[in-house]
Amino acid sequence: MSLTKRERLERLAAGEKADRPGVALWRHWPGDDQIPEELARSTVDWQRQFDFDFVKVTPDSNFCVEGWGAASVWLGGDEGSRNYVAHPIHTAADWLRLAPQDPKQGRMGGQVRCLDMIGRELGQETPFIQTIFSPTSQLKYLAGGDRVLAEVRQHPEAVEAALKVITETTLRFLEAIRPTGVAGIYFAIQLATPQHLTTDEYRRFGLPYDHTILAAAKELFWFNLLHLHAAEAYFDLFLDAPVQAINWHDREGGPSLAAARAAFGGGLSGGLRQLETMMRGAPEDVAAEAADAIAQTDGRGFILSTGCVSLITTPMGNLRAARRAVEA
Repeated sequence: MSLTKRERLERLAAGEKADRPGVALWRHWPGDDQIPEELARSTVDWQRQFDFDFVKVTPDSNFCVEGWGAASVWLGGDEGSRNYVAHPIHTAADWLRLAPQDPKQGRMGGQVRCLDMIGRELGQETPFIQTIFSPTSQLKYLAGGDRVLAEVRQHPEAVEAALKVITETTLRFLEAIRPTGVAGIYFAIQLATPQHLTTDEYRRFGLPYDHTILAAAKELFWFNLLHLHAAEAYFDLFLDAPVQAINWHDREGGPSLAAARAAFGGGLSGGLRQLETMMRGAPEDVAAEAADAIAQTDGRGFILSTGCVSLITTPMGNLRAARRAVEA
């Protein structure tokens, strides 16, 4: 008997088999992501075309930091993300000037409206989750990728003061989006890699704030997905995270799906390479990689996806092949 999308996700989030593996792909919507109505429309149209098991709503990262003075532009690129052209942090004192934002105003308020529109269009049948950027990820947007690590190491107390403000703002945003019917959050962590913060640094500057937000999300929502960005993310640091599922670059950097299945009891989201397979490959390549991923997990707790966003240049035939793969 076929399960509803929620029933399927709940079984997969428990590390169990469902009627079939789950599947979901998501992408950026450059241009549309600046207008709540257009982002909602593009997101809903995407779901109606592919009928994924959940919808991941993908605003540009600047939506959560524009209120503090960050600015970005769309310059092109396969991923569909924007380039930052202004950062509000230039001195240690700038961290201390940050104050909590009102989540019902500005770009954050626009995103609440976007979710409300998506919820009214999709109804109860299709779960949708909102992208939330971790506090350390937001540090990068505020100070710039080249500057943020120096700030963490040179002005740790000021940075920690800012992290508290960012966390408080994020908690307020979670409360604001709850009435939209959102099923949970996609919590994106970007600096938990050897190329950014050390494990000790991430334990200090990342984990306490991540866990505060994820614990709140656990109380508010039923399906929260943790995303570890970059090929060498510190996967083991998050095995006890209060989330229903983890998404990471399993093909590009590991751990493998099989190793993760042995270590984590919840849902696992991945299995497809976003560049080599989904963008550059053919439908038969997608089908083969999906079959291998399902075999690695025996289908238990498995949601077929890429390790991050689908590139906006991904062939439609490959997207359709991924959707078909879980029905085989």
